[in-house]
Amino acid sequence: MATEVKVPTLGESVTEASIGELLKNVGDAVAVDEPIVSLETDKVAVEAPSPVAGVITEFKVEVGDTVEVGAVLAVIEEGGAPAAKGEEAGRAAEQREEGKEERAEASAPAASSDASQTLSPAVRRAVLEHGVDPSTIKGTGKDGRLTKEDVIAAAKAKKDGGTIADAAPAQAATPSAPAGERREERVKMTRMRQTIAKRLKGAQDNAALLTTFNDVDMSAVIEARTRYKDLFAKKHDIRLGFMGFFAKAACLALKDVPAVNAYIEGDEIVYHDYVDISVAVSAPNGLVVPVIRDAQDKGFARIEKDIADFGKRAKEGTLTMEDMKGGTFTISNGGVFGSLMSTPIINPPQSAVLGLHRIEDRPVVVDGEIVIRPMMYIALSYDHRLIDGREAVTALKIIKEAIEDPTRMLIDL
Repeated sequence: MATEVKVPTLGESVTEASIGELLKNVGDAVAVDEPIVSLETDKVAVEAPSPVAGVITEFKVEVGDTVEVGAVLAVIEEGGAPAAKGEEAGRAAEQREEGKEERAEASAPAASSDASQTLSPAVRRAVLEHGVDPSTIKGTGKDGRLTKEDVIAAAKAKKDGGTIADAAPAQAATPSAPAGERREERVKMTRMRQTIAKRLKGAQDNAALLTTFNDVDMSAVIEARTRYKDLFAKKHDIRLGFMGFFAKAACLALKDVPAVNAYIEGDEIVYHDYVDISVAVSAPNGLVVPVIRDAQDKGFARIEKDIADFGKRAKEGTLTMEDMKGGTFTISNGGVFGSLMSTPIINPPQSAVLGLHRIEDRPVVVDGEIVIRPMMYIALSYDHRLIDGREAVTALKIIKEAIEDPTRMLIDL
Protein backbone atom coordinates (compact mmCIF):
# COMPACT_ATOMS: atom_id res chain seq x y z
CA MET A 1 0.00 0.00 0.00
CA ALA A 2 1.41 3.39 -1.02
CA THR A 3 1.37 6.20 1.54
CA GLU A 4 2.05 9.87 0.82
CA VAL A 5 4.34 11.92 3.07
CA LYS A 6 3.02 15.46 3.27
CA VAL A 7 4.30 18.80 4.57
CA PRO A 8 3.22 18.94 8.24
CA THR A 9 1.64 21.92 9.97
CA LEU A 10 4.49 24.39 10.42
CA GLY A 11 3.11 26.71 13.08
CA GLU A 12 0.87 29.70 13.44
CA SER A 13 0.76 31.91 10.29
CA VAL A 14 3.40 29.78 8.52
CA THR A 15 1.96 28.38 5.28
CA GLU A 16 4.99 27.37 3.24
CA ALA A 17 8.59 26.19 3.49
CA SER A 18 11.59 25.40 1.32
CA ILE A 19 13.13 21.96 0.84
CA GLY A 20 16.46 22.16 2.66
CA GLU A 21 17.70 18.59 2.29
CA LEU A 22 16.52 15.12 1.29
CA LEU A 23 17.59 12.93 4.19
CA LYS A 24 16.89 9.65 2.37
CA ASN A 25 17.09 8.23 -1.15
CA VAL A 26 14.60 6.44 -3.35
CA GLY A 27 14.81 2.78 -2.37
CA ASP A 28 15.79 3.43 1.24
CA ALA A 29 13.89 1.68 4.00
CA VAL A 30 12.43 3.96 6.67
CA ALA A 31 10.88 3.43 10.08
CA VAL A 32 7.79 5.09 11.51
CA ASP A 33 8.51 8.73 12.45
CA GLU A 34 11.96 8.62 10.83
CA PRO A 35 12.80 12.01 9.21
CA ILE A 36 13.07 11.89 5.43
CA VAL A 37 13.00 15.57 4.41
CA SER A 38 14.39 18.70 6.08
CA LEU A 39 12.21 21.81 5.64
CA GLU A 40 13.27 25.42 6.12
CA THR A 41 10.60 27.85 7.28
CA ASP A 42 10.87 31.58 7.91
CA LYS A 43 12.25 30.99 11.40
CA VAL A 44 13.28 27.39 12.00
CA ALA A 45 14.26 24.17 10.28
CA VAL A 46 11.85 21.28 10.76
CA GLU A 47 11.84 17.68 9.58
CA ALA A 48 9.04 15.77 7.88
CA PRO A 49 8.83 12.24 9.29
CA SER A 50 7.53 9.10 7.65
CA PRO A 51 4.04 8.17 8.90
CA VAL A 52 4.65 4.47 8.15
CA ALA A 53 7.43 1.90 7.94
CA GLY A 54 8.35 0.94 4.41
CA VAL A 55 10.46 1.81 1.39
CA ILE A 56 10.65 5.18 -0.39
CA THR A 57 9.49 4.75 -3.99
CA GLU A 58 9.44 8.36 -5.11
CA PHE A 59 10.28 11.92 -4.11
CA LYS A 60 7.90 14.59 -5.40
CA VAL A 61 10.24 17.48 -4.56
CA GLU A 62 13.82 18.60 -4.99
CA VAL A 63 16.16 20.63 -2.81
CA GLY A 64 15.27 24.32 -3.06
CA ASP A 65 11.61 23.81 -3.98
CA THR A 66 8.97 25.89 -2.19
CA VAL A 67 6.11 23.81 -0.80
CA GLU A 68 2.90 24.60 1.02
CA VAL A 69 1.45 22.87 4.07
CA GLY A 70 -0.19 19.62 2.94
CA ALA A 71 1.87 19.26 -0.26
CA VAL A 72 3.13 15.74 -1.06
CA LEU A 73 6.84 15.27 -0.42
CA ALA A 74 7.35 11.57 -1.09
CA VAL A 75 5.62 8.24 -1.58
CA ILE A 76 6.35 5.23 0.64
CA GLU A 77 5.39 1.63 -0.03
CA GLU A 78 4.44 0.12 3.30
CA GLY A 79 5.97 -3.07 4.63
CA GLY A 80 8.80 -3.85 2.25
CA ALA A 81 10.10 -3.47 -1.27
CA PRO A 82 7.77 -1.48 -3.54
CA ALA A 83 5.52 -3.52 -5.81
CA ALA A 84 6.31 -1.48 -8.92
CA LYS A 85 5.89 -2.73 -12.48
CA GLY A 86 7.41 -2.13 -15.88
CA GLU A 87 9.55 0.99 -16.30
CA GLU A 88 8.68 2.31 -12.83
CA ALA A 89 9.96 -0.91 -11.27
CA GLY A 90 13.12 -0.69 -13.34
CA ARG A 91 13.74 2.94 -12.36
CA ALA A 92 13.10 2.21 -8.69
CA ALA A 93 15.46 -0.77 -8.73
CA GLU A 94 18.08 1.25 -10.58
CA GLN A 95 17.84 4.11 -8.08
CA ARG A 96 18.12 1.68 -5.19
CA GLU A 97 21.21 0.13 -6.75
CA GLU A 98 22.78 3.55 -7.27
CA GLY A 99 22.06 4.37 -3.66
CA LYS A 100 23.79 1.18 -2.53
CA GLU A 101 26.84 1.90 -4.70
CA GLU A 102 27.11 5.46 -3.40
CA ARG A 103 26.89 4.26 0.20
CA ALA A 104 29.56 1.65 -0.50
CA GLU A 105 31.84 4.27 -2.04
CA ALA A 106 31.22 6.64 0.87
CA SER A 107 32.34 3.98 3.33
CA ALA A 108 35.28 2.76 1.22
CA PRO A 109 38.08 4.88 2.80
CA ALA A 110 38.10 2.70 5.92
CA ALA A 111 36.93 -0.81 6.67
CA SER A 112 35.60 0.36 10.03
CA SER A 113 33.00 2.73 8.49
CA ASP A 114 29.57 2.64 10.11
CA ALA A 115 27.40 0.91 7.52
CA SER A 116 24.24 1.97 9.29
CA GLN A 117 25.05 5.67 9.07
CA THR A 118 22.55 7.56 6.91
CA LEU A 119 24.15 10.20 4.72
CA SER A 120 22.20 12.78 2.76
CA PRO A 121 22.94 13.13 -0.97
CA ALA A 122 24.84 16.38 -0.40
CA VAL A 123 26.98 14.78 2.32
CA ARG A 124 27.66 11.69 0.20
CA ARG A 125 28.82 13.83 -2.70
CA ALA A 126 31.14 15.76 -0.37
CA VAL A 127 32.54 12.50 1.07
CA LEU A 128 33.29 11.16 -2.39
CA GLU A 129 34.72 14.45 -3.62
CA HIS A 130 37.09 14.92 -0.69
CA GLY A 131 37.92 11.26 -0.07
CA VAL A 132 37.33 11.21 3.69
CA ASP A 133 35.97 8.47 5.95
CA PRO A 134 32.56 9.53 7.30
CA SER A 135 32.84 7.18 10.27
CA THR A 136 35.74 9.24 11.66
CA ILE A 137 33.89 12.55 11.53
CA LYS A 138 31.82 13.86 14.41
CA GLY A 139 28.51 15.16 13.09
CA THR A 140 27.13 18.50 14.29
CA GLY A 141 23.64 18.08 12.81
CA LYS A 142 20.54 16.87 14.58
CA ASP A 143 21.07 13.58 16.45
CA GLY A 144 24.76 13.70 15.49
CA ARG A 145 24.00 13.59 11.75
CA LEU A 146 26.83 14.58 9.41
CA THR A 147 26.48 17.80 7.45
CA LYS A 148 28.26 18.91 4.31
CA GLU A 149 30.17 21.48 6.38
CA ASP A 150 31.44 18.71 8.70
CA VAL A 151 32.90 16.83 5.74
CA ILE A 152 34.54 19.92 4.25
CA ALA A 153 36.06 20.87 7.61
CA ALA A 154 37.36 17.32 8.07
CA ALA A 155 38.94 17.34 4.60
CA LYS A 156 40.61 20.68 5.33
CA ALA A 157 41.94 19.42 8.65
CA LYS A 158 43.31 16.31 6.95
CA LYS A 159 44.98 18.40 4.25
CA ASP A 160 46.55 20.71 6.86
CA GLY A 161 47.93 17.76 8.80
CA GLY A 162 45.35 17.84 11.61
CA THR A 163 42.96 15.12 12.71
CA ILE A 164 39.51 14.73 11.26
CA ALA A 165 37.92 14.13 14.66
CA ASP A 166 39.03 17.52 15.95
CA ALA A 167 37.97 19.45 12.86
CA ALA A 168 35.43 22.25 13.31
CA PRO A 169 32.74 22.57 10.63
CA ALA A 170 33.48 25.24 8.06
CA GLN A 171 31.01 28.03 7.44
CA ALA A 172 31.03 27.54 3.70
CA ALA A 173 32.80 25.53 1.07
CA THR A 174 35.53 27.55 -0.63
CA PRO A 175 36.74 25.64 -3.67
CA SER A 176 40.38 26.26 -4.50
CA ALA A 177 41.00 27.95 -7.82
CA PRO A 178 44.11 27.87 -10.00
CA ALA A 179 46.47 30.78 -9.57
CA GLY A 180 45.22 33.84 -11.42
CA GLU A 181 41.71 32.51 -11.94
CA ARG A 182 38.82 34.53 -10.50
CA ARG A 183 35.69 32.63 -9.57
CA GLU A 184 32.17 33.46 -8.48
CA GLU A 185 29.55 31.27 -6.85
CA ARG A 186 25.83 31.94 -6.71
CA VAL A 187 23.94 30.37 -3.83
CA LYS A 188 20.21 30.84 -3.37
CA MET A 189 19.32 32.51 -0.08
CA THR A 190 17.62 30.21 2.40
CA ARG A 191 14.09 31.06 3.41
CA MET A 192 15.34 31.97 6.88
CA ARG A 193 17.97 34.35 5.49
CA GLN A 194 15.38 35.98 3.22
CA THR A 195 13.09 36.54 6.19
CA ILE A 196 15.92 37.98 8.29
CA ALA A 197 16.74 40.39 5.46
CA LYS A 198 13.11 41.52 5.09
CA ARG A 199 12.57 42.00 8.83
CA LEU A 200 15.77 43.98 9.38
CA LYS A 201 15.16 46.17 6.35
CA GLY A 202 11.57 46.63 7.49
CA ALA A 203 12.81 47.79 10.89
CA GLN A 204 14.95 50.45 9.24
CA ASP A 205 12.15 51.55 6.93
CA ASN A 206 9.37 51.72 9.53
CA ALA A 207 11.05 52.71 12.81
CA ALA A 208 12.85 55.92 13.73
CA LEU A 209 16.03 54.15 14.85
CA LEU A 210 18.53 55.79 17.15
CA THR A 211 21.31 54.36 19.34
CA THR A 212 22.68 55.57 22.67
CA PHE A 213 25.94 54.28 24.14
CA ASN A 214 27.59 53.86 27.51
CA ASP A 215 30.48 51.91 28.95
CA VAL A 216 30.45 49.54 31.90
CA ASP A 217 33.13 48.61 34.41
CA MET A 218 32.81 44.81 34.59
CA SER A 219 35.03 44.43 37.69
CA ALA A 220 32.18 43.66 40.13
CA VAL A 221 30.54 41.05 37.88
CA ILE A 222 33.88 39.39 37.11
CA GLU A 223 34.71 39.28 40.82
CA ALA A 224 31.29 37.79 41.65
CA ARG A 225 31.68 35.12 38.97
CA THR A 226 35.17 34.26 40.14
CA ARG A 227 34.07 33.97 43.76
CA TYR A 228 30.88 31.98 43.23
CA LYS A 229 31.25 30.13 39.91
CA ASP A 230 32.22 26.79 41.48
CA LEU A 231 29.46 26.87 44.09
CA PHE A 232 26.95 28.03 41.49
CA ALA A 233 27.88 25.21 39.09
CA LYS A 234 27.77 22.64 41.89
CA LYS A 235 24.34 23.71 43.10
CA HIS A 236 22.62 24.48 39.80
CA ASP A 237 24.60 22.31 37.35
CA ILE A 238 25.08 25.25 35.01
CA ARG A 239 27.87 27.73 34.37
CA LEU A 240 27.42 31.27 35.70
CA GLY A 241 27.75 33.57 32.70
CA PHE A 242 27.41 37.27 31.97
CA MET A 243 24.03 37.08 30.25
CA GLY A 244 22.22 36.32 33.50
CA PHE A 245 23.51 39.57 35.00
CA PHE A 246 22.51 41.64 31.98
CA ALA A 247 19.08 39.99 31.75
CA LYS A 248 18.30 40.82 35.38
CA ALA A 249 19.72 44.34 34.98
CA ALA A 250 17.51 44.82 31.91
CA CYS A 251 14.46 43.75 33.94
CA LEU A 252 15.22 46.53 36.44
CA ALA A 253 15.53 49.09 33.67
CA LEU A 254 12.37 48.00 31.85
CA LYS A 255 10.39 48.12 35.08
CA ASP A 256 11.44 51.72 35.69
CA VAL A 257 11.16 52.79 32.03
CA PRO A 258 8.17 50.82 30.66
CA ALA A 259 8.26 52.47 27.22
CA VAL A 260 11.44 50.50 26.43
CA ASN A 261 9.45 47.30 27.01
CA ALA A 262 6.51 48.39 24.84
CA TYR A 263 5.74 48.53 21.14
CA ILE A 264 3.54 50.37 18.68
CA GLU A 265 0.56 48.58 17.16
CA GLY A 266 -1.39 50.71 14.74
CA ASP A 267 -2.16 53.97 16.55
CA GLU A 268 -1.81 52.36 20.01
CA ILE A 269 1.07 51.68 22.37
CA VAL A 270 1.09 48.20 23.93
CA TYR A 271 2.70 48.10 27.39
CA HIS A 272 3.67 44.88 29.18
CA ASP A 273 3.81 44.11 32.88
CA TYR A 274 6.18 41.21 32.14
CA VAL A 275 9.58 40.95 30.46
CA ASP A 276 10.04 38.36 27.71
CA ILE A 277 13.64 38.72 26.60
CA SER A 278 14.59 37.62 23.09
CA VAL A 279 18.18 36.38 23.10
CA ALA A 280 19.99 36.57 19.77
CA VAL A 281 21.60 33.17 19.10
CA SER A 282 23.75 32.19 16.13
CA ALA A 283 22.46 29.14 14.25
CA PRO A 284 23.89 27.40 11.16
CA ASN A 285 21.27 29.03 8.90
CA GLY A 286 21.33 32.50 10.45
CA LEU A 287 20.47 34.47 13.56
CA VAL A 288 17.51 33.28 15.63
CA VAL A 289 15.94 34.89 18.69
CA PRO A 290 14.38 32.44 21.16
CA VAL A 291 12.57 34.02 24.09
CA ILE A 292 13.19 33.80 27.85
CA ARG A 293 9.63 34.01 29.18
CA ASP A 294 8.88 36.02 32.35
CA ALA A 295 12.53 36.89 32.92
CA GLN A 296 11.49 39.26 35.72
CA ASP A 297 10.43 36.25 37.83
CA LYS A 298 13.41 34.00 37.08
CA GLY A 299 16.65 33.67 38.99
CA PHE A 300 20.15 33.60 37.53
CA ALA A 301 20.27 29.81 37.33
CA ARG A 302 17.00 29.48 35.39
CA ILE A 303 18.02 32.23 32.96
CA GLU A 304 21.45 30.65 32.36
CA LYS A 305 19.84 27.24 31.79
CA ASP A 306 17.37 28.71 29.31
CA ILE A 307 20.18 30.42 27.39
CA ALA A 308 22.34 27.28 27.34
CA ASP A 309 19.39 25.22 26.11
CA PHE A 310 18.63 27.73 23.36
CA GLY A 311 22.25 27.72 22.19
CA LYS A 312 22.39 23.93 22.08
CA ARG A 313 19.12 23.55 20.22
CA ALA A 314 20.00 26.34 17.78
CA LYS A 315 23.09 24.39 16.69
CA GLU A 316 21.07 21.18 16.43
CA GLY A 317 18.30 22.92 14.49
CA THR A 318 15.62 21.82 16.98
CA LEU A 319 14.26 25.20 18.05
CA THR A 320 10.51 25.47 17.48
CA MET A 321 8.27 28.31 16.36
CA GLU A 322 6.91 28.53 19.90
CA ASP A 323 10.44 29.13 21.25
CA MET A 324 10.72 32.32 19.19
CA LYS A 325 7.18 33.58 19.43
CA GLY A 326 6.67 36.95 21.13
CA GLY A 327 9.39 38.80 23.02
CA THR A 328 9.23 42.33 24.38
CA PHE A 329 12.94 43.23 24.43
CA THR A 330 16.11 41.80 22.86
CA ILE A 331 19.70 41.31 24.06
CA SER A 332 22.36 40.66 21.42
CA ASN A 333 25.91 39.77 22.44
CA GLY A 334 28.31 40.61 19.64
CA GLY A 335 31.16 40.49 22.13
CA VAL A 336 31.43 36.72 21.79
CA PHE A 337 32.61 37.32 18.21
CA GLY A 338 35.00 40.12 19.22
CA SER A 339 32.87 43.18 18.46
CA LEU A 340 34.07 46.37 20.19
CA MET A 341 31.01 48.51 19.39
CA SER A 342 27.91 48.27 17.21
CA THR A 343 24.46 49.74 16.57
CA PRO A 344 22.09 46.76 16.80
CA ILE A 345 18.78 46.81 14.91
CA ILE A 346 15.53 46.27 16.80
CA ASN A 347 13.55 43.07 16.38
CA PRO A 348 10.05 44.17 15.19
CA PRO A 349 7.57 44.81 16.68
CA GLN A 350 9.82 45.44 19.69
CA SER A 351 11.05 48.96 20.29
CA ALA A 352 14.51 48.42 21.78
CA VAL A 353 17.52 46.11 21.73
CA LEU A 354 20.55 46.00 24.03
CA GLY A 355 23.89 45.30 22.38
CA LEU A 356 26.76 43.82 24.41
CA HIS A 357 30.37 43.85 23.29
CA ARG A 358 33.77 42.46 24.16
CA ILE A 359 35.45 43.13 27.49
CA GLU A 360 38.91 44.64 27.36
CA ASP A 361 41.25 46.31 29.81
CA ARG A 362 41.26 50.08 29.35
CA PRO A 363 42.60 53.03 31.35
CA VAL A 364 39.86 54.93 33.19
CA VAL A 365 39.89 57.66 35.80
CA VAL A 366 38.64 56.62 39.26
CA ASP A 367 38.81 59.09 42.16
CA GLY A 368 41.26 61.26 40.23
CA GLU A 369 43.63 58.41 39.40
CA ILE A 370 44.19 56.53 36.16
CA VAL A 371 43.55 52.81 36.68
CA ILE A 372 43.15 49.80 34.40
CA ARG A 373 39.68 48.25 34.46
CA PRO A 374 37.87 45.59 32.40
CA MET A 375 35.47 47.72 30.38
CA MET A 376 32.61 46.94 27.99
CA TYR A 377 30.75 49.26 25.64
CA ILE A 378 26.98 48.74 25.69
CA ALA A 379 24.49 50.12 23.18
CA LEU A 380 20.73 50.60 23.25
CA SER A 381 19.05 50.99 19.87
CA TYR A 382 15.46 52.19 20.12
CA ASP A 383 12.46 53.37 18.15
CA HIS A 384 12.37 57.12 18.66
CA ARG A 385 8.67 57.21 17.68
CA LEU A 386 7.89 55.67 21.05
CA ILE A 387 10.96 56.12 23.24
CA ASP A 388 12.35 59.57 23.98
CA GLY A 389 16.08 60.13 24.30
CA ARG A 390 15.75 60.75 28.03
CA GLU A 391 14.03 57.42 28.53
CA ALA A 392 16.58 55.51 26.46
CA VAL A 393 19.55 57.08 28.24
CA THR A 394 17.93 56.47 31.63
CA ALA A 395 17.29 52.80 30.86
CA LEU A 396 20.86 52.23 29.70
CA LYS A 397 22.20 54.06 32.76
CA ILE A 398 20.17 51.78 35.06
CA ILE A 399 21.67 48.73 33.34
CA LYS A 400 25.17 50.19 33.71
CA GLU A 401 24.69 50.91 37.42
CA ALA A 402 23.25 47.44 38.11
CA ILE A 403 26.20 45.73 36.44
CA GLU A 404 28.75 47.90 38.23
CA ASP A 405 26.99 47.29 41.56
CA PRO A 406 25.12 43.93 41.35
CA THR A 407 23.69 44.46 44.85
CA ARG A 408 21.16 46.79 43.19
CA MET A 409 19.61 43.71 41.55
CA LEU A 410 19.07 42.10 44.95
CA ILE A 411 17.38 45.08 46.57
CA ASP A 412 15.51 46.27 43.46
CA LEU A 413 17.27 49.64 43.29
